[in-house]
Formats: sequence, structure tokens, C-alpha cells
Amino acid sequence: MKLTATKVDKAKPRDKAFKLSDGDGMFLLVSPKGGRAWRLKYRIHGKEKQLALGTYPDVSLKLARERRADARKAIAAGIDPSAQKQAEKRAQNAADTFEAVAREWIDARSGEWGKSNRHQVTRRLERDAFPWIGTTKVHELEPPEVLRMLRRTESRGAIETAHRVKQLVGQVMRFAVATGRAQRDPTADLAGALKTKRAQHHASITNPAEIGPLLRVIDSYEGQFVTRCALQLAPLVFVRPGELRKAEWVEFDLDAAEWRIPAERMKMNAPHIVPLSVQAVAVLRELEPLTGRGRYVFPGARSADRPMSENTLNAALRRLGYDKDQLTAHGLRSMASTLLNEQGWNRDAIERQLAHAERDNVRAAYNYAEHLDERRRMMQVWADYLAGLKRGANVTPIESASDV
Repeated sequence: MKLTATKVDKAKPRDKAFKLSDGDGMFLLVSPKGGRAWRLKYRIHGKEKQLALGTYPDVSLKLARERRADARKAIAAGIDPSAQKQAEKRAQNAADTFEAVAREWIDARSGEWGKSNRHQVTRRLERDAFPWIGTTKVHELEPPEVLRMLRRTESRGAIETAHRVKQLVGQVMRFAVATGRAQRDPTADLAGALKTKRAQHHASITNPAEIGPLLRVIDSYEGQFVTRCALQLAPLVFVRPGELRKAEWVEFDLDAAEWRIPAERMKMNAPHIVPLSVQAVAVLRELEPLTGRGRYVFPGARSADRPMSENTLNAALRRLGYDKDQLTAHGLRSMASTLLNEQGWNRDAIERQLAHAERDNVRAAYNYAEHLDERRRMMQVWADYLAGLKRGANVTPIESASDV
């Protein structure tokens, strides 16, 4: 006999669980503690199974019957309603992961962003967030898990990027809160947890919007031609100002697009290879007729037997309108290092090209040709990026090693 709403409502618990049948395999299971749950017994593919239809009173007798009817239709079509329910639950859970919510947030904001900005935000999250927290449900994401993820970015020296990723995660989480999938933003508890930006010992420009004007004003420099060429070459080679101004023609193979600096001229007392981009070779080819017969690529203004003065490049920058708190010649190295790290290039390749000392003593005695193929590609991609900024083009972020 079919159940009635009254009979269901008045069902009292007993010492043992019991069932009240409503027919067609559906029954109300009453537990000794008074819980009442709807169940559907059915057979499919030769197996007997049960499907949970909900608990009473949240699910009324009428709603339970509707769910039974839907399940019966699925069974008649050869579909297991239990498997279907699990698949739907998995799909819903997938929609609530950090990566799924983040991509939804990006799509929601895309109308406000340009193509380049969307690409940069997506790449940052794909590189620094999704691999570590992408599969975590947004309502389960806790501050320690976010901090562990951010520490990975810090560990490669990209302090600014770590702060930017933290901001992006916070924006995604606030979107999750607004759409009812999370209760709070865990990044709110991370104030002061990240390292502060390292002090800039050498003033630098790292904002792409400011780099283009810098390169154009360098091209317009009206002082010594040799000085202008040195300023044009400096952003393309990453060497220290002392290594640049003392460069000797014998160290260059322009046909092979390579500059080999001997160990005695390097701060770390190890030979150093500088792959030359097409743009760097062009600067040197233009200068070669003037200074190519002498020893130094950038001879001093008073004597070709001496290299350019150590104050020449900074004095030229002052003449171009950049004071010492805005930019130094050494800061052109920081410009490259910051942006290349931010864009995800291999940190070891960047450090090798900067000829930095290896902090890990085990790896201190490095092969000066290590990562050379990657460095060649990196130097050309960087030069092309600068050329785009100089033209005033809305260039996309620098292609990283992970893009190929």
C-alpha cells in the first residue's frame, strides 16, 4: 500500500531500523535515532542496487516520488541512476576547484582587459598557482596552502611576482565568495607573510610602459656616438657596466653572434659567453668602422688606449633626464632579470647570463656554457621584446622557455 504524507510524518523510531514501502522499489528507511531517508531499490545490468533520494522532511513524499520517476526513466534507458548521480557530483565538484573558478573569473573580467593583460594574468596563474592549488575546492582553500604555493614563486627570486599572484588569488577567492562557492578569502590572513621587495641597490625601470620611452630617448642621444652605442647595447647583453665599457674587439665573433669575455675580466673570475641578438650585432656592426681598428670597443673620449670612463654611462643617463634614483647603468641588468623571471624563464639560465655567483656551493663551479642554447633563444626573444616596446607596440608578454 502506498504511503501518505501523514503516515510518513508520524513514523516513529523503533529499536531497529525499519522500512515503509511506497511501491516501485521506493521506501522510507527509519533509523533507531529517528532519521528518515528515502531509498530506491532497483536492478540494472543484472545487479541489485540502491539509490539515495534524500532525507525527510527536506525531501517530501511528493518530491521523492518525482525523483523515483526520473530514476525509473533512466533505468528504462539503460542508464544507472547511481552512476549518473556520481558523475553529476564530480562535475559540480570540478566546477568548484580553484582553477575552474579562476578561469570563470578571467572570462567574467575579459571585457575589461586587453588581450595582453588577459594573457599575462592567465599565464601567471597557470605557472604559479594552478599546479599547486588548481584542484583544491575553493571552499577548502586555507591560508597555509596558499602560502606554500607563494613560497615556490619566492624561491626563484620573483618577489614581485609572488605579491602579484597573491593579489590574483585574492581576487579569484572574492569572486568565489560573491558567487556562493566559498565563505572567505584566505589571502586576507597572509598580510606580512611574504618577503618584501628586495632593495634596489641599482635604480632600475621594470614597467614595460616606461621601457619603450627609455629606449627611444637612448636612440636620440646627441652626445658621443660611442656612448650612444654603449647605451643601446647595454640592455641587450646583461653584463655589468665595467664589463661592457672594457669590452675588447678580440672578444667578439660577430659572424657567430657571440661575445666571449675572459675570466680575468669577470667579477666571478670565470669565462663568460654572451649570445648576441640580431639587434646587438647591428649595434656593433655600426660601431665597428669607428673603433674596430683599436683595442677597445668603447674607448675613452680622450684616449683610444683606455676604455670608456666608469662614469660615462650614468652621466649620459643623467643627460637624458634620468636621475640616480630612477635609473643607473647597472639597473639595466635588473630590468632584464626582473622581467625575465616574471615571465617564467628558467632561473638558472637567467642567472648564468647575468654571471651571478651560485648560492649553492655544490653548484658553484659551473660550466660557463651551461644552458647556452636556451640563453641564445632567450637573448633574441628579449631583444625582440624590447624592439616591440621601442616601437610603441602593444606587445604580448615575453615568450618563455615553457612556451616551446
